[in-house]
Amino acid sequence: MKFSPLVQRISGEGADAWLTHYEASAARDRGEDVIILSVGDPDLDTPPAVVEKAIERLRAGDTHYSPAAGRLAVRQAIAAYHSKRTGQNATADNVVYLSGAQNALFVASLLVAGSGDEIISFDPMYPTYPATLQASGARMIRAPTSGSFRPDITALTSLITERTRAIVWATPNNPSGVILHDEELAAIGDLAEKHDLWLISDEVYAGLAPGGHTPGLAARIPERVITLGSLSKSHAMTGWRAGWLVGPREVAIHAESLVMCMLFGAPGFVQEAAITALSIAPEAERRIRDYCDLRRARIVAGLAGIPKIRAIVPEAGMFMLVDVRETGLSGYGFMRALYESERVSVLDGAAFGLETAGFVRICFATDEVSLDTACERIRRFLRNDSGGGA
Repeated sequence: MKFSPLVQRISGEGADAWLTHYEASAARDRGEDVIILSVGDPDLDTPPAVVEKAIERLRAGDTHYSPAAGRLAVRQAIAAYHSKRTGQNATADNVVYLSGAQNALFVASLLVAGSGDEIISFDPMYPTYPATLQASGARMIRAPTSGSFRPDITALTSLITERTRAIVWATPNNPSGVILHDEELAAIGDLAEKHDLWLISDEVYAGLAPGGHTPGLAARIPERVITLGSLSKSHAMTGWRAGWLVGPREVAIHAESLVMCMLFGAPGFVQEAAITALSIAPEAERRIRDYCDLRRARIVAGLAGIPKIRAIVPEAGMFMLVDVRETGLSGYGFMRALYESERVSVLDGAAFGLETAGFVRICFATDEVSLDTACERIRRFLRNDSGGGA
């Protein structure tokens, strides 16, 4: 039997990125001694008020269909939150509620590009970006970054062709933790206006940036910008699948039509819980920022002085890239050897792109004992021949 070309586009380069993580997760479920630093799922509980609201709504029978674009109240709450954070004058008519930011990116990519088109995104990027951006038949173009993983505007400019339809980025970035500066964004905005491009800004980690704020373009050129957001990281709600997109009214209209084909509306009790989550956003975001700041400092200290690796301290987020090229191992080789030797699971940097092929990504959003133990195991690993003979 034959499949459509879509199955090739959605099984992209990042499809195998999680195999070691899944192996480690299965081992942990069997009660084995493993430390998982390979996924961004903080060991924090969702705020109690959010959980109680969901329970309350479930007990009240809130288990029926909801509007495809999301209930008016949740869209109003998202619009108010987005407007306060970005300065854009958004209303509920600019918002579509979706099942997480990944779903929002998928919807946005289908709306702005199709077969024969091109979408540019900066390397490194989250492993699902290529498949998501190419699902429509468009081709994703990787824009190189500098040695510090900052956008190379000259390189970006050279990649724009008559086929280019959009530029996509995440700020703060996963995996680098880089936050785009006003000057970089201004240059990207100028290119978008010159070449009539869409701009898709993934701001899932914005609440983890200092003060919960990241520079952006939504207020400056709202007619071109589609902003993606979610409660997954800021509120420790990864499993709730609560996300959204904010964009021009026409984008929201088309997104609603697409959601009718995909979801036919997200669960109402989760939307009501999301309203509660947004009402306590400053407190929740402060909690996750403090949590990440402490753990980032702890793992930086724990890895300090270990030969042949170099930690790249992020500006924000819950991830850190570690340069392992001096060990003589590739990122994949380091990941596998570390797990097999010490039962510590990290992620191969090559899953995020060419720029991070000699790196691994560590998630430090876990308990402090696990972080300390992981650092001890990495140090021990690099004393062995399997760790490159440090």
